[in-house]
Amino acid sequence: MEAKVLRWLPGWAAILLLTVGTVAQLATPAPAPANAPADQFSAARADRHVRVLGAHVHQVGSAAQDTNRRYILDQLRADGIGATVQQAVGVSTSLGDGSQLAEVSNVVARIPGRHPTGQVILVAHTDSVRVGPGGSDDGAGTAALLETARALMHGARPDNDVVLVFTDGEEACLCGAAAYVAAHRDEARDSVVLNLEARGGGGPVVMFETSRNNAALVRRFGSHAPYPVGTSFAVEIYRRLPNDTDFTLFREAGFVGLNSAYIDDSAVYHTPQDTPAAMDRGSLQQHGANALALTRAFGSVDLRRQTASGDDTYFPVLGLLVRYPGALVWPLAALAALAVAAAVALARRRRLVTLPRLAGGFGLAVLPIAVSAVLAQLGWALLARIRPGYAGMLTGDPYHPGLLRLAVVLLAVTVLASWYVLLRRRIGGVALALAGLCWLALLGLLLAAFVPGGSYLAALPALFAAAGVLVALRWPAAAPVAFPLGAVPAVLILAPTVALLFPALGLATGAAGALLVVLAGFALVPLLTATLPGRTAGPVADTIGRASRETDADPAARRGWRRPVLLPAGLLVLTLVAGVLGVARSGFGGSDPEPAHLTYALDADTGRAIWASSQPGTPGRGAAQRWLSHFVGTGTEQVGDRFPVLGGRTDGTMRTGQAQPADVPAPTLTALAAGRPDADGYATVRLRLRSARGAPILGLYLPHGAAVRSARVQGKPVRVLAGGRWALAVTFYAAPSNGITVQLTLKGSVRARILDESDGLTGLPGYLPRPAGVSPAPAHDADEAVVARTVPVSTPPR
Repeated sequence: MEAKVLRWLPGWAAILLLTVGTVAQLATPAPAPANAPADQFSAARADRHVRVLGAHVHQVGSAAQDTNRRYILDQLRADGIGATVQQAVGVSTSLGDGSQLAEVSNVVARIPGRHPTGQVILVAHTDSVRVGPGGSDDGAGTAALLETARALMHGARPDNDVVLVFTDGEEACLCGAAAYVAAHRDEARDSVVLNLEARGGGGPVVMFETSRNNAALVRRFGSHAPYPVGTSFAVEIYRRLPNDTDFTLFREAGFVGLNSAYIDDSAVYHTPQDTPAAMDRGSLQQHGANALALTRAFGSVDLRRQTASGDDTYFPVLGLLVRYPGALVWPLAALAALAVAAAVALARRRRLVTLPRLAGGFGLAVLPIAVSAVLAQLGWALLARIRPGYAGMLTGDPYHPGLLRLAVVLLAVTVLASWYVLLRRRIGGVALALAGLCWLALLGLLLAAFVPGGSYLAALPALFAAAGVLVALRWPAAAPVAFPLGAVPAVLILAPTVALLFPALGLATGAAGALLVVLAGFALVPLLTATLPGRTAGPVADTIGRASRETDADPAARRGWRRPVLLPAGLLVLTLVAGVLGVARSGFGGSDPEPAHLTYALDADTGRAIWASSQPGTPGRGAAQRWLSHFVGTGTEQVGDRFPVLGGRTDGTMRTGQAQPADVPAPTLTALAAGRPDADGYATVRLRLRSARGAPILGLYLPHGAAVRSARVQGKPVRVLAGGRWALAVTFYAAPSNGITVQLTLKGSVRARILDESDGLTGLPGYLPRPAGVSPAPAHDADEAVVARTVPVSTPPR
């Protein structure tokens, strides 16, 4: 190996070790044992709660949920904490058009503070989805709250009140949180909310959402949480997504606070595999230890002073949380741009680059960005062809995705290395290196304008990498140190971000991870330019003390430029190996079943019944598709008009197949009372909607164009829609056995669509149980039976 290359090996070794180390710092802590000190959080003690709470499916309104609620009350009272049950009808409009309601029973407990200026509100939901036991989601949060409450009763009592809110009905409609917020909205000014969630079976706990003007909250989080993992970039992205948790309703009501969850191993999310056994106890320890520390931290300050102007920028680095005021976003982005401009100017002065070559390199730098993203998405498409069951994974992540994520990272590195090796003789290595830094600086400015909390991802790597180039050009002997040090911030910032982004977005959007890898790579290209032998390494070598320049006519140069081709070739081999091993590792079988989406729907008007599935795929390919082929074909139809609750992810279009009509009664809508029409012809009618077969979920839909002025369900006002398919869309969960009352103020007559929903398909005519290795899909309309009919509703004549 050439002596010149050897000079740079320590720098590359340091970069590699730093990359591994900064990702390793995201590992979850060791669970504290059951005999840990009484005032500390113990995952072993909390795990006992998880095993009880996650033993059965326990959706809102179920008998299992009632059993879990009694268990929570018993545990709180055993620890000397007073608790009550808030029974109410919660109303939410956060889950799309229309209104969702539920009869909920929240458990609310209070630990009085010594000198309260407000209250710290700890929130976790107690219900599970209808197809899974919710061991992590949200057995982890509920158990963490119980163990945190126990620990708070030992040692010094916080100054502020601590309120524990165990909400009901989160999975269905966020209705428990809605009911609590509606009753306590006036407490928002003097409260801090800490919401504990889970979307998967493990991984680091990420503080992924905050209320706005979060500077004071984030600073306390970074100073007091023992495992402070969070990024302002994640907060910016989450604010733009349609996802919701209980924290959404607190935030919208004016409460301030933090929302945290662990999100890895998300293939088990909302499935029967979300069991206590599937939970990472280290994640539970991190969740609870952070919650306990933050409760004590917020419990000791004046909660009337927790708001600040502006958001902080923050990100994790080696177990710490680096943070700075949002006011510095633009100055740092501008400083990065100036540093890159200075590096370009100095390189031009040293005759290492020309503006035409730099412009060419800048334009061609789009290639690794675009190609790596496209190839990452094509890789997912290929994986979905190899394993069709991937299409049924809710979060876009398969089981055991680690090797596949590594393959995406290696793929992006391969593309970047190929781009450099293939273009450096024509464009020049220095031009390519500076072009990459120009892209980082430009992205830093663009993010500052549109996603301020994410500007650091590009601006800081550009700033420090440009500083490294400036030092190397000014003091050539320092280059072996300056180039690696200049790349360190890119590694420290982007390596953990990539590691967190993959579980957040899933391999189905692997392009995002590939893009960030390329951005980090741009900060490393100056070091690559100095390291690789060949023609364009000569000018950079001159800046660090080499006396000779290579020329196009130099035979050694012509031989040297070919050797770097081995770099992308070797990386490509590693990519393929990781990909092949990843596909083998992430398949279905044993405790990793393949999801299959199926539901049954009966139209009582026509007597026609159908099987329906929102899961794409080819019949016969995979165990799930072979089972689904007994019920549905490849053709699709619009079912959303007849069964409005179906096809939420497919705009009402689903694969269907003919089914035998079940001998079950249809829901009923009975008139109770009607008022006289007013001068405009509107009258108020009272109705009772009921499931004759005892189904727990009821739906009422009035078509677009219906003259509806207002509506109330169980005494609660619900939204009348101005546009779309329906004028009124109401879903009621955990409905009482005698039905629900509906009050409509409307004019004339309308044909209402009513329906009821029940869980499970067993016993329906023609149903074949799932074979081993096939599991219900993680969808709200999976494994349910729907019966719908149309009934007239009219006002009395004037």
